[in-house]
Amino acid sequence: MEERRPAVLVLADGTVFQGVGIGKIGTTTGEIAFNTGMTGYQEVFTDPSYLGQILIMTTAHIGNYGVHNEEIESESIKIAGLVTKKFSEIYSRESANGSLEDYMIESQTVGISDIDTRALVRHIRSKGAMNAIISSENLSISELKTILEKAPSMDGLELSSQVATNVAFEVVPENIEYKVALIDFGVKKNIIKCLTDRGCHVKVFPLNTPKIEMDKFNPHGYMLSNGPGDPSAMPESIELVKEIVNSNIPVFGICLGHQILGLSQGLKTEKMFNGHRGINHPVLNLKTGKGEITSQNHGFVISKESLDGNNSVNITHKHLNDDTVAGIEIVGKPIFSVQFHPEASAGPHDSRYLFDQFIHNMKNSK
Repeated sequence: MEERRPAVLVLADGTVFQGVGIGKIGTTTGEIAFNTGMTGYQEVFTDPSYLGQILIMTTAHIGNYGVHNEEIESESIKIAGLVTKKFSEIYSRESANGSLEDYMIESQTVGISDIDTRALVRHIRSKGAMNAIISSENLSISELKTILEKAPSMDGLELSSQVATNVAFEVVPENIEYKVALIDFGVKKNIIKCLTDRGCHVKVFPLNTPKIEMDKFNPHGYMLSNGPGDPSAMPESIELVKEIVNSNIPVFGICLGHQILGLSQGLKTEKMFNGHRGINHPVLNLKTGKGEITSQNHGFVISKESLDGNNSVNITHKHLNDDTVAGIEIVGKPIFSVQFHPEASAGPHDSRYLFDQFIHNMKNSK
């Protein structure tokens, strides 16, 4: 096993971490964030919502069970870069299709390991989200800082168009019960699977598709998918969702789709100090009084204050760590959304009932 090349991680505030390179030898920039999940790293890395993020995995060992062809949420790694404590070039799982190292090289993903991720996460938790740069080809701190200064801020950045489909496609189950038009802002494969498992013929549309075009499919309901970037930078999508809401057809929004639904109803979104990323986030269902452990990945959230005096939108879920808005519903309409990921790949399945709720709404609206 050849010796690793030295690598460096530089934060926008000037903090420097020295380590060794993993994955592709190169340089990458992005907003640095951390994920607290203990498993499911391949699903996380291939989640389109992570586009533009340099991701710290707080679990000490990454790569030890390799990668598997079926454990993907898109066709390639979407994170901008990877930061780990210990990185395993070898894997122990017999069913694995290869190593994470080879997978990262194939996807042109730059990373760094052998750094103190506890110290790094504590620093970010106190200083907030910021841009960062990783390089295993250039160790000049001054040159890397110059490159980093040119990296765009996540605030105001539209990214969905980089990961969403450009052409409509269909996923058809054996027994069709319902037809769902899914607006792709960066959808995860398992969201589509949760729908087809429930008898939904899903047609996935590019995010800029006019409603009149989607109506030709005669859907029983609309799914607003997850995705990356700042929702407030997507005015055309906000207007499209507003038009869909006014038609009173059942709608289910997830993550970015949830935020866009809120913006379409006059609510506001705001960038979070750190964001929520992991598979262990506690949420309270305000309608049932039950707690749920959820999978989350977001750096923006619907402003709680913007709901004051808004009689057309109710809060249905709240995050128990910081009381942020985790779910809403439109009063008098079969329309709801959540900030977390009910398909939970990876993660617990506490919230998969939300897909059944969507099915129930479509059944009643048929």
